[in-house]
Amino acid sequence: MTDLQDFLRAAAFAARKHRLQKRKDAEASPYINHPIEVAAILAEEGGVTDPVTLVAAVLHDTLEDTETTPEELATTFSPTIRDLVQELTDDKRLPKAERKARQVAGAPPLSDRAKLIRIADKIANVRDVTHHPPAHSDLARRRAYLDWTEHVVAGCRGANPRLDAICDHVLREGRAVLECGHLHTPEA
Repeated sequence: MTDLQDFLRAAAFAARKHRLQKRKDAEASPYINHPIEVAAILAEEGGVTDPVTLVAAVLHDTLEDTETTPEELATTFSPTIRDLVQELTDDKRLPKAERKARQVAGAPPLSDRAKLIRIADKIANVRDVTHHPPAHSDLARRRAYLDWTEHVVAGCRGANPRLDAICDHVLREGRAVLECGHLHTPEA
């Protein structure tokens, strides 16, 4: 298989797994848009060409948000892909506050590949929270998300200076938009 074939196979797999899921934005966009966007941020904005990282990026939420098992990822793709996706997977059995704290504490020991995906994921989410927020998310909650993101990303810095700079930019932009309060606020 070529790297492109592997990536397309992963995108098709993720699309099947996330087929019934929607994002929390007001438009309820298809969930698959998010992992594809994360991979695009890595490739287009971060200059990442490593096929393992790009395949794992498009699969990064499958263990956390679908019925996909680690064994399925290992046999369908590889143990390396499985391990990378597992690094990025939150334990949904834990309370949300604990999962968020674990992401902050767990960022520094992540592998460089996982750090790249984590930063690209946060860039995509900050852009969404800024410009396409969840339908009933108030400004305080959106600001808190940006603050938390900054803490998570602090532990991932150095793996890709381009992504670090992009993340800094989207956080500044997000804070500026949210300071205006009325801009990009979801309809009630």
